[in-house]
Amino acid sequence: MSSTLFSPTMVGAIELPNRIAVSPMCQYSANDGCASDWHLMHLMQLGISGAGLVMLESTAIERQGRITHGCLGLYSDANEAALGRVMAAARRVSPRATRWGIQINHAGRKASAQRPWEGRGALASSEDPWPTEGPSALAAGDGWHTPAEMTLAAMARVREGFVAAARRAARLGFDVVEFHTTHGYLMHQFLSPVANRREDDYGGSLENRMRFPLEVAKAVREALPGSISLGARITGSDWLPEGINIAETVVFAAALKALGVDYVCVSSGGIANVQIPVAPGYQVPFAAEVRARTGIHTRAVGMIVEPEQAESIVSEGKADTVALARALLDNPRWVWHAAERLGAEGSITHPPQYERSKRALWPGAVLARPEAALQ
Repeated sequence: MSSTLFSPTMVGAIELPNRIAVSPMCQYSANDGCASDWHLMHLMQLGISGAGLVMLESTAIERQGRITHGCLGLYSDANEAALGRVMAAARRVSPRATRWGIQINHAGRKASAQRPWEGRGALASSEDPWPTEGPSALAAGDGWHTPAEMTLAAMARVREGFVAAARRAARLGFDVVEFHTTHGYLMHQFLSPVANRREDDYGGSLENRMRFPLEVAKAVREALPGSISLGARITGSDWLPEGINIAETVVFAAALKALGVDYVCVSSGGIANVQIPVAPGYQVPFAAEVRARTGIHTRAVGMIVEPEQAESIVSEGKADTVALARALLDNPRWVWHAAERLGAEGSITHPPQYERSKRALWPGAVLARPEAALQ
């Protein structure tokens, strides 16, 4: 059986050994942006998962751009050194073909927030909050801090922060840098009319709302060597009548491609508290539309949970790659088991310490994974 999911693909200048990416997942466990021992464990585990690309979590480009006190950052020498320690260990245990990426971000009006297990709301006065900023002085919701409307000088500072973080990522040896423009964070706030009510050249029309994110993307692309792939996570829909829709997403993706962005990962939501019709593969149609209409390398994400589901997404041309997040937290061996079910076991490199758990060597695999008996 030939599996498209387990075939290699090029993303810009880099080759991925398969079409599976680990989606960025905030861990909220850094110390003033510095990676901790939690990150060491987490990334070493993901490094042996078998995924072709492991994306690190949303990483702040400046201290006040963090979502929470625990967010990873790449805005200081201390941040860079701490992440270098973690990445050295993760690379030592991962297969040589594994590629590593980092997502860089500024939270904008969604900054100065509590960690999820502390409540998810805006930091109270007793919790060491910090001032927030956004395209307009509009709070993210009831109870949230009202951000300061960004001046042109503040926008220039943020643009240079993205460039500086990208250069630090290059020094750390990342293969991929991903520019975050969704989930309600700063770049998404500029793109969406829900959060952007500016009356200057950065608000109003789609062309104006795209202007600042495209300026940042251009600056980051120029700061990175061509050997590093640049991607963007983009919004397929705000799930609001007055928000971003797929037609605007296609225009933005095409503009990113023209600037030299190598791929997009199509997600959705986050600009406001709305009910999203979550179901298996619910965001895949957005990715399929972007891929069909722009030709840019496209990654699908969102409730991709079964190997056969992931295989059909890439084999039917709905996306070039897929990203998994919670599925890999739930089952860190998802990729190994997917290779078994899709007849692609030979494409996965198992750590020799774990070889004895392969179904060819351990009869108990049929008991632990009943689907193995069907192969």
